Amino acid sequence: MKQIQVPIHQTEMMSALAGSSAPLYVQAYQYMKREIIASRWLNQARLPSVRKLAELLGISTTPVEMAYQQLLAEGFIVSRPRSGYFVQTPDDIFPLPAAPPPTNGPKLKRHHHFPFDFHMSKNEYRHFPVAAWRKAYSRCLQEECAAEMLFYGDPQGEEGLRREIAAYAKSVRGVQCTPEQVIIGSDPYPLLDIICRLLRPYGDRVGVENPGYPQYPEAFRQNGLQVMPLAVHEDGIRHEDLQGSGVKLVTVSPSHQFPTGVTMPISRRLALLQWAHETEGFIIEDDYDGEFRYYGRPIPCLQGLRSDGRVIYMSGFSQVLSPAIGVHYMILPAVLLPAYHHLKFHLFLECTASRLQQLALERFMKEGYVDRHLRKMRMLLRKKHDRLIASIQRYFGERAVISGNGAGFHLMLSITHPLSAHELETLAEHAGIRVSAADYTWLPDTRSCTATDRRSFIVGFGGLLEEEIDEGMKRLASCWLST
Repeated sequence: MKQIQVPIHQTEMMSALAGSSAPLYVQAYQYMKREIIASRWLNQARLPSVRKLAELLGISTTPVEMAYQQLLAEGFIVSRPRSGYFVQTPDDIFPLPAAPPPTNGPKLKRHHHFPFDFHMSKNEYRHFPVAAWRKAYSRCLQEECAAEMLFYGDPQGEEGLRREIAAYAKSVRGVQCTPEQVIIGSDPYPLLDIICRLLRPYGDRVGVENPGYPQYPEAFRQNGLQVMPLAVHEDGIRHEDLQGSGVKLVTVSPSHQFPTGVTMPISRRLALLQWAHETEGFIIEDDYDGEFRYYGRPIPCLQGLRSDGRVIYMSGFSQVLSPAIGVHYMILPAVLLPAYHHLKFHLFLECTASRLQQLALERFMKEGYVDRHLRKMRMLLRKKHDRLIASIQRYFGERAVISGNGAGFHLMLSITHPLSAHELETLAEHAGIRVSAADYTWLPDTRSCTATDRRSFIVGFGGLLEEEIDEGMKRLASCWLST
């Protein structure tokens, strides 16, 4: 039977090798791999000898030999003694597409630059004490035990940082806890995953605010829990709705609800705590931006109202400092600690937050930088908050309704308009403005349609200069109100 020879197109292959800055053997390997995957080189076809291919391409034998060895290691070719190299592919191989086909889905804007970016979570990072952070980080690396710091740390989070967090949460948010109750993670999701595992014995249904932060219901669904929407009223979720739902687990953001910004009054907070006590249920309190209240003192968190409360408190330093720090935390009620330690032992849990970041943050907190930065940011953000409200009132007049103001990093802007929220968002994008329609914060099939065509948007103010806020609102009003 006549042997099949691999069709080497000298000009094509030399052109491919000339179009890259990678080493020659890598270029040759990548070219030949593409030909095999695309089925242009048939199964069992014989490749030229190393010397012959090198002569054909006008290069030394070394890169050809190295390319063949890489293909051999990955199983794309086989070597037969005294016969040479042969293409090896299964008979049913499918050609791989060069690039995924285009989709008609929504356009991702996360990394797009907008001259007027009203992102809901951006902060004034120009004022972050970079020099102090660099110093804290460097001093951690210069310690005598620097080599030990490169190994795994405490699965629960570094003990020193947990002490600092417990003291900080008590001072700033009124949390009642010990360092043993603090669990550190890199972001909310791994913490939520642990929570779901801890709460499985208490029921398979969880109540969530609607509208609310989408990560919570999605995390619950991924862990097999049934999500029960609870309507957010002008004072938060209602105790009566919770009782009627039959759930024993609920998540709330009582100090500054996302996205509406409403604050739950003390009467409803106490009723919620009593519900958890009577049903032996649990409350997950999301206090993501509770430190930022611009008039009066910050409202103490729900967790601190009862020493025996069944509240899992969640917060972090993304808003206070920066999301790049990558340190979030939860505070478990004492009743869940034995189950947590059992889970930690049997799942070999490790802390998902960087140990070096934790140690640097511990030093940063000890030296008072977090407290000082928080005070500065409250002052700066209050000015921006007030400027945004004034700008909306100036350029939108009575056409816009503002809600959720007085705290946090965003407020809600609602207007009545014949265009959909998505169409208005797109118009703003074309004008160089980012605002986020609030539609995605509703659970699927739960948003009620109104005859008023009211469209709501989440408008952040932390990442813009004061003068940019005014100009951005001016352009937004011109863009929307003229349509």
